[in-house]
Formats: sequence, C-alpha cells, structure tokens
Amino acid sequence: MAGNTKRPTGRDPVATPAWRGGYGGHGRLSGVSERSDIPTTPAADERLADSAFLRACRGEEVPHTPVWFMRQAGRSLPEYRKVREGTAMLEACARPDLVTEITLQPVRRHGVDAAIYFSDIVVPLKAVGIDLDIVPGVGPVVAEPFRTRADLERLRPLESGDVSYVTEAVRLLTAELGGTPLIGFAGAPFTLASYLVEGGPSRNHEHTKALMYGDPQLWSDLLDRLADITGAFLRVQIEAGASAVQLFDSWVGALSPTDYRTRVRPASEKVFAAVAGHGVPRIHFGVGTGELLGQLGDAGADVVGVDWRVPLDEAARRTGHTKPLQGNLDPAVLFAPREAVEEQAAAVLDAARDVPAHIFNLGHGVLPTTDPDALTRLVEFVHTRTAR
Repeated sequence: MAGNTKRPTGRDPVATPAWRGGYGGHGRLSGVSERSDIPTTPAADERLADSAFLRACRGEEVPHTPVWFMRQAGRSLPEYRKVREGTAMLEACARPDLVTEITLQPVRRHGVDAAIYFSDIVVPLKAVGIDLDIVPGVGPVVAEPFRTRADLERLRPLESGDVSYVTEAVRLLTAELGGTPLIGFAGAPFTLASYLVEGGPSRNHEHTKALMYGDPQLWSDLLDRLADITGAFLRVQIEAGASAVQLFDSWVGALSPTDYRTRVRPASEKVFAAVAGHGVPRIHFGVGTGELLGQLGDAGADVVGVDWRVPLDEAARRTGHTKPLQGNLDPAVLFAPREAVEEQAAAVLDAARDVPAHIFNLGHGVLPTTDPDALTRLVEFVHTRTAR
C-alpha cells in the first residue's frame, strides 16, 4: 500500500526537522508533537485525543490517513436540503438544533474523521451589526460597502454573547460526536475585508485593491479590527469545545507574495496568535495560494491546507517540510467514474508519501451537485489504502 514504507530522503536533519515513525505522511515530526502550544486534548476523552485527525495535526503516527471534506455538510446531501427547506442560510446558522443536525449529517453518512462546524464566514460580521444577507446563487451581499474611514466605526468588537447560539451548538455537537473531533472555523481578515469593501463576491477585487493601495492606513486598521473579530469568533468555538480550527482565506490567492506579506499576513498572524494559548491545532487554507504556501504556514498555522493546483510533495517543499498538510483532490474529479476517482485519490496519497503528516481533503469545497455516494466511497478508499 502506498505510504506505508519508509524511504530515505537524504535531507539534512539539522536544516530540515526530521520525521520518525511510519511514512507516507504518517510519521512524527521532531519538534511538533512535543510542542507545548499543541498539547493533546484533555485526558477526559482519550478517544478524542487519540483520533486519527488530531494525531495527524500533531504530526503523530495514525492508523490510517484521516479524511474530511470542506463543505461536507451542505447542498450535496439530500438530507441537508430537506432540513434546510424554507430556512434562510443565516437563520439556519443561528439555530443550534439545525447547526447540530447539519454538522452531524456527513459524519453519519460518510464516516469522515472530523466534523466541521456548519456556519458561514460572514456570521460574525452579521453578529456585530453589519447589514448583510446571503443571497441564493450569489453569496454574501453587504447593503452598504465599506469605502471610507467612517465605515470603520461600524465594526464593533465581537462579544461572546453576540453568538451565544454558537456556544450552544458546539456544546450539543461535542456531546453527540464523542471521539470524533469538531473543527471550528472562521473567515480570514482579507476575505472578510473583500466582502465588506466589494459589497459581495468579486472576480477582480478592484475596490479592495484600490483601498489597499490607496489608503494603506485605513486598510491596515480595517484588517486589524477584522482580526480581532475573527480571533474572538474562534475563541468562542474553542472554549465551547471545538478540537481544532481552520482559517479560510478564500480570496487571498488574488494577491502577490509581497502584498500578502506586507499588507495582509500581519492580520492573519494576529488571529492565530489570539488562539495560540488554547492548545488546539490551527489550520490555514486559501484558494489559489500556491505562491503563498510558505507564508500561510509562517503566519502561525500548525497545518497548511493546499488546493488542487500544487501537488503535495511540492507543497511540502514550499513549506519547508515542517508542516502537516491537508488536501488536495480536485473537487471536480468526483464527477468522474469510480475508477478514475480512485486513481486520482491514489495519486494524492502517493504525492503525500514524503509529507510530514497528511490529512486527506479536497482542494476546495464539495461542489453542490456532487453525488454523496462518491464521497462515501472516497472515504472508504482512503481508509483502506492507508490502513496499517
């Protein structure tokens, strides 16, 4: 089976931290598993601490490559469409009963190794009073886009009471999930800023970049406030029981490495620093971020998510072979015949053989018209192929 045989890498163990234990991204990274900022989950639930997903996040040996999918809870599932019928997205996100049921659906159906909290990246913005809605077929739409310093005053700090329904939902979920980890998540400052400044989704981000270049101080202040809101939103989820968090920077691939480093990365660093003391793994993911992978890790992430454009062995090189990686099957592959899906999934696993540790995922979210059975079969395939 691919990924089960250790091969020498010829790397300098001083220049590059050495891995020990199993291979195929399933070994242990010297300096990661012993780090004090990523301790194991409290011993009150040893099953959770010993889960394949959290072990992989810590760079430890695993019984199989863990699998979960971005957007695993959502429109691809008929049970989701049924339970959401007649309920607007933001309303659903504010109902702990619905959040719990929707989050659990893919765990029941697919047997994934982690659940991800069902929500939307604009929820904390709505919670602090921003007038926005999620328009079907469009996405988040902001009634009054941010363009001036006066707009900045509309962003107040997020208090835990603003999202008490999140606390309730996470507690309900962790009670139901038992030994299956729950991943909390939030949108990164750049992506949230883009929605606020553009007024909705954008192909070119022209207003966002105009503000970033034209008024650097206002841009910096905007991202700083968003970093505080995002950090607070992640803390609420962690303190309620989330076992890991993922920061989504959906639009940051629109930036050059220089612009990311000087104009955006400090805000993402602030978010990761805000939750560093909580002892849970932090995952960083962006779309079209091949040129930014090293910086995504350096911003404070413990695990770097990789989209489908960069093979995992190359992503490991770009991140210095120091970070567990997550990814990265092209979501469109799932529309191919089963044999083709398994061939492409095997290629991902093979590319991960020299990766410090590997969490199997798609290179972006599950597409709405994906056959749910294809996802179930994929989980089984990865588990079987990597079992040891």
